[in-house]
Amino acid sequence: MHDDIISTLTDWIDNNLEKTLSIDEVAAKSGYSKWHLQRMFRSVTKQTLGGYIRERRLTLAAEALRLTQRPVFDIAMQYGYDSQQTFSRVFRRQFSQTPTAYRHTMRHASLKRSSWNFDCGDYATSGFSQRVSEKSCPTCG
Repeated sequence: MHDDIISTLTDWIDNNLEKTLSIDEVAAKSGYSKWHLQRMFRSVTKQTLGGYIRERRLTLAAEALRLTQRPVFDIAMQYGYDSQQTFSRVFRRQFSQTPTAYRHTMRHASLKRSSWNFDCGDYATSGFSQRVSEKSCPTCG
């Protein structure tokens, strides 16, 4: 029963992360007292309600850093941080690097993963190989 309540509540939280969410507001939404909700939440998720909200916001902010060119300041504001400095401090504590360094590291890793992989089998079965001649693959010889 508690699992269903917390699951429904986490879905609601996830859909409202761009808003300012206080524990009082989340408790009111759940219909439970703040104290009881936090105890129930921790027993189901093994983390605090506030910790869950911070972690989800940081995860979404990290995704935005990786996938967009938006300024760090804009991402910090979107996910409820009062300043870029506060966001950077919390982000560094979670990911062991600044948001800018994270963005650079993730982009660099992404470029390495997307390097070209030429498959000689593709060359042999393509119409191009038949038009050129019956020679072997130009990459492999």
